[in-house]
Amino acid sequence: MAHLHDEGHTVAGWTGVAVATVGTTVAGVGVCAGSGLLVAGGLVIVGVSVLVTWGLHLAGWGKPPGVRPRAEWGMRVRDTGARRGHPGCVGCRLAGRVPAGRGALSVPGPTVAGDGTGVEVHGASVVGGGSRADVGPGAS
Repeated sequence: MAHLHDEGHTVAGWTGVAVATVGTTVAGVGVCAGSGLLVAGGLVIVGVSVLVTWGLHLAGWGKPPGVRPRAEWGMRVRDTGARRGHPGCVGCRLAGRVPAGRGALSVPGPTVAGDGTGVEVHGASVVGGGSRADVGPGAS
């Protein structure tokens, strides 16, 4: 059966999982052997797996959040947009790669917003994004 969704099989993902598997194996052996040094070493390797995955993602071997077009589903397809940063990507934001025109705290606004009275405002925007966000036409 063919998959209808991109499952994120990427070089960054598989490499990160492989390194993390080694780390958890070393930590597990440390638990069984009663060796705090092996447990600590295994946890360090798991931490390295996070850094390796992040680095590969930033180099274009990961994927942006969300579903990619079918043509980009292959594991060997490099993400050319990684250098600019991905909207909504925590890894890109931590690396200082915020897409142009978007601040780190920007929230996409709805096209229609209600004010609770049954009146809808078309072309509304949301500012802030918290529970008390300013919603209305041309909110700033």
